[in-house]
Amino acid sequence: MTTAFSGWHHQYVETNHVRLHYVTQGEGELVILLHSVLEFWYSWRFQIPALARQFRVVVPDLRGCNDSDKPATGYDLDTLSQDVLGLMGSLGYSRAHIIGHAWGGTLAWHLAQTMPESVNRLAILNGAHPQQFRRLLVSNLDQLRRSWRLLALQLPALPEWMIEQNLPGFVRSFFQNQAVRKGAFSAQNAELYQAALGKPGAIAAALSYYRQLLSLPTWMQGWSAPIEPIDVPTLVLWGEEDTFFSQALLDNLTALVKAPLQLRQIPQCGHWIQQEAPQVVNRELLKFLCEA
Repeated sequence: MTTAFSGWHHQYVETNHVRLHYVTQGEGELVILLHSVLEFWYSWRFQIPALARQFRVVVPDLRGCNDSDKPATGYDLDTLSQDVLGLMGSLGYSRAHIIGHAWGGTLAWHLAQTMPESVNRLAILNGAHPQQFRRLLVSNLDQLRRSWRLLALQLPALPEWMIEQNLPGFVRSFFQNQAVRKGAFSAQNAELYQAALGKPGAIAAALSYYRQLLSLPTWMQGWSAPIEPIDVPTLVLWGEEDTFFSQALLDNLTALVKAPLQLRQIPQCGHWIQQEAPQVVNRELLKFLCEA
């Protein structure tokens, strides 16, 4: 199925035993944009047309989100990476520029670390490296304080029920109230996020992401394994007033990336960076990608 709206197309693909919905626009080298948990492709609405002038842009709803399948399992980073690789292959590409925001940035870090042969360039927007984040949770009080929502979501069943009982209030608290530039989330945008999260199984799937990331087996495996530096040119864009992530995540980035690394911090900007400062983000992404 293909439908066009404002120059982009909505399509579906079967990959890694799951059916993913994605939005695409443009031609050329492949750029894949990965959204965060509790979001969907729409969070990249400002970047799609800007990047599509020079690239083929593909923005999937990750498994469990919006119009993609919502299986009971498969929310670990390895399985999600295979979802992305399968999407890439179905489009006829063996490599892509990978751009991820927040949890999508965590997945992007993982892809570049474990499958560097599939990544041309890597861009991270307020996204935590998974091993670094887990270690910081137990060593940095600032990050622990900022992560109280994430830790509360580890409880079984109750968080799903509470979110479903007051979905409009949750969207307002999680998205609109955490934005520094409040114009990023209009009432219409909030309604779209509510509609995506209101689809059967969407909230349970989203919370599975958080629970997998901090599950004891995953934690122990990540804690004992050394952090292998990424050998892919990397850009990190960071809203300086992120309420979810500590600035400590920017410390020692050179230990995470041995390839050329660029860091750009955006003042008076929060966690939802590509929606709060779309013009700056678009300019920085285009400049970085066109260096290739």
